[in-house]
Amino acid sequence: MYKDTFLKIITEGSSDIFVYKNKEKNKGPGLVEKGLPFYNPSMELNRDLSIIVLEHLIKNSKNPLKILDGLSASGIRGVRFANEISGNFTVYINDWNKESYDLIKKNIKENSLKNAVALNKNLNTILSEEKFDYIDIDPFGSPVYFFDSAVRSIKHNGIIAATATDTAALCGVYPKVCIRRYDAQPFHCTCMKEVGIRILIGCLARNANRYDKGIVPILSYTTDHYFRIYVSVYNNTTEANKTREKVNIIPKGKMIGIDKTEKEIGPLYTGKIQKKQIFPYLRSILSDKNLGTKNILWNLLDNLEFESDANMFFYTSDSLSKYFKTSPPKKKDLFNFLQKKSYKVVNTHFDPAGFKTNAPFDIIEKMFK
Repeated sequence: MYKDTFLKIITEGSSDIFVYKNKEKNKGPGLVEKGLPFYNPSMELNRDLSIIVLEHLIKNSKNPLKILDGLSASGIRGVRFANEISGNFTVYINDWNKESYDLIKKNIKENSLKNAVALNKNLNTILSEEKFDYIDIDPFGSPVYFFDSAVRSIKHNGIIAATATDTAALCGVYPKVCIRRYDAQPFHCTCMKEVGIRILIGCLARNANRYDKGIVPILSYTTDHYFRIYVSVYNNTTEANKTREKVNIIPKGKMIGIDKTEKEIGPLYTGKIQKKQIFPYLRSILSDKNLGTKNILWNLLDNLEFESDANMFFYTSDSLSKYFKTSPPKKKDLFNFLQKKSYKVVNTHFDPAGFKTNAPFDIIEKMFK
């Protein structure tokens, strides 16, 4: 077939994957031949972390698990699941595109996988027909179109993992888009990434509540070009009620970091967005893996654990300096000042200049002035 002339083999993790060549070197997913599935190397961290989280789920299950990679393109995530994780499970690797389906089958064969099944269906159709223990939704854009069917499909104590690349909408650059998709008012401010990921989790939580299900976020993070969440889902009204209490609206006139709201913000998830207890187990799994982003992942897990118990929202040195019309102190001096006064203060992965603290604003003001 002529399309095979566009194929090459890449290695990610310990898996060899057929992918279609970009027309321009290293230029992202949009530049392969029209109609052919793409491989996005910049999402390697995303895929590596999903392997760690899924392996933790599989290790802690006594029953065989059904795993779904719902929007797979080349099939790389699902193939890596099947090839790089040991345990009793089957991975269903799906894409609605016929060329993707053919490529997924080719990659399953290339890696001699016995625990992987290729599918060529609309994702919402699969989710309406089958039940799964782990559902991975990684679209180009918003995952919101699959939330309703995903929460109906996921089994009790299963995990829904979702990527959102429509970060501009969630961060309030395009508020009407966010309101339309997520039924939530965003806030374009210093803390916009944290507001955005909480809107994303809140949207999934509200979908789960409709079916008397509750959620517990186990790991959530943002990068420059996507948001990623991992959420455990529980099929009982007790957890559903707990979840409902954690989905709230921030009133007009409240402070989010250094910025005062001019409108009601949300609804968004106001509970913890990391499950602190999981991090030692994830690091234990990571230590035995040979992954291309291992060092980056290690730092990310450390950062997420450090801020897992911190308050909602954060400050940045730059925004505070602008507010107080002063030069910013060194971050080390700022932390020492707050810690000597017995306040908690931690870095945040949302912003390199950001920090979270339980110190009152007037104490922070003293430091800057």
